[in-house]
Amino acid sequence: MEAAIMILALLFFAFVALGVYVGVKAVKAAKRGVERTVTQARRTVEDTALRAKSYGQPGVTGELAQLRLKLRTSMRATQEALNAGAAEDASLSESLALFRRLSAHGHELDEELRRLEREPDRATVGSLMPGLRERTERITRSAESLRWAARDRAQKFAEDDLDALSSQIDMEAGALRHWSTTDGNGTAEPEAPEAGRPAAARPEPGARTRSEPEDETPGQPQAITAPDPRQTTYPWQKTARPETTN
Repeated sequence: MEAAIMILALLFFAFVALGVYVGVKAVKAAKRGVERTVTQARRTVEDTALRAKSYGQPGVTGELAQLRLKLRTSMRATQEALNAGAAEDASLSESLALFRRLSAHGHELDEELRRLEREPDRATVGSLMPGLRERTERITRSAESLRWAARDRAQKFAEDDLDALSSQIDMEAGALRHWSTTDGNGTAEPEAPEAGRPAAARPEPGARTRSEPEDETPGQPQAITAPDPRQTTYPWQKTARPETTN
């Protein structure tokens, strides 16, 4: 009795621990989902605000917004391309490492551009614009180089796989069309009829064709022939006897 109670208690604590573990995992997953959604929403709002500033505010403020928008768009597109390619191509791990180093410079430049948007001394900010343009151009050019290299690599692999698949399909199609084979005596079997054409009637093995003469060797049983259609009498009718004359 005590052993049964102990087993039930252990099962109860095991179920409780499992429920707590599942609950914690669910809460963490929900928290990550909420954080991801909030991050995406914040990013969308910030990109929309930058786009509005770049088109609506002339001068240094609008140019800073254009630089930030260009930098963020290029870095985000490169990150998505590399992450998508790394799932199928392990050789992109080095490219991801290089992109992480490039991202550090990108985040630093984005923070600097953000601070300069709130700088009241527009003359000083205007004097810094040539250097900021050059840094933005170098970072975005490097990001685009990684992105297009990864895309070209994926496209090349897809083309090679398609070429190999097409060759295999051509070989299989050719093998399927070789239905005319030779039997053991060296004679070729007839090919399959084309679509839409009926196959020619072939005589059964051992059957006699209509043009071949029948073998009338004495002593052998003759085949049963069809009755003459011109026959007017039937087998149950008696043959008429000739009349005798006295």
